[in-house]
Amino acid sequence: MSKLMAFEHVSLDGYFVDGRGDMSWAHKNDQEWNDFAEKNASGGGVLVFGRVTYEMMARYWPTPMAAEQNPVVADAMNKHPKIVFSRTLDEVAWENTKLIKGDLVEEVRKLKAISDLDLAILGSGTIVSQLAQAGLIDEYQIIVNPIILGSGRTLFEGVDHKLPLSLTSSRVFENGNALLHYASD
Repeated sequence: MSKLMAFEHVSLDGYFVDGRGDMSWAHKNDQEWNDFAEKNASGGGVLVFGRVTYEMMARYWPTPMAAEQNPVVADAMNKHPKIVFSRTLDEVAWENTKLIKGDLVEEVRKLKAISDLDLAILGSGTIVSQLAQAGLIDEYQIIVNPIILGSGRTLFEGVDHKLPLSLTSSRVFENGNALLHYASD
């Protein structure tokens, strides 16, 4: 059975996007952070997206600009198998991407049961919230960014019960980001 991990950026006041739906505040350009991103981009597994995050990623990573600005991550993002969950998309064009239109929770249960590869949600806050509510996320890797946004959307909107987690590791970067690894209890 594969594991499902969520890799998410949040502000210090708990938002994953600001009041306008923007998350550019989470992108820091410094060497330590870039080295971490490059090292972790090449890991195995299947990337999981909702439609909004998929469209944002698909507009950038396959481009010559991405290959020039961040060639290691661009190569990994393009080569990784990807799944996008959407009720509104009819097709996907980004290389190695599969579109799933079925019930999110049931489809992820099936994927976890049959896949040899672990699954990693990047962004996609609505999916994180639904899968957390269903108890399907095994690990959370949360990057706490040193910024207060004042408004936005929280990562766990709609979760209506407690989800106990155990901190398994942490790391603080020079740019002020703190990476917190949590396992579901």
